[in-house]
Amino acid sequence: MPKSRNDRKKKAVYTPPPTSEKPKISPRWLAPAMVAFGVLGILWIGVYYLAGGMVPYMRDLEDWNLAIGFGGIIIAVILSTRWH
Repeated sequence: MPKSRNDRKKKAVYTPPPTSEKPKISPRWLAPAMVAFGVLGILWIGVYYLAGGMVPYMRDLEDWNLAIGFGGIIIAVILSTRWH
């Protein structure tokens, strides 16, 4: 007589082995620094485009203002990769 479906052996539910690793925790300064670099970079570029000719030190830096602004944004992105 054929076996019914209920008679078949059921598979055991997979349970992963226990890990002894503690969850990684980000330093307290990381999130504020990440946000600050990103916002300052965006503000720097915005002020340069809107009022760069009226701000004396921005006028002297010319196109280096873009490098400063994008540098802040890049630092924010790099810091975001270390956030857990």
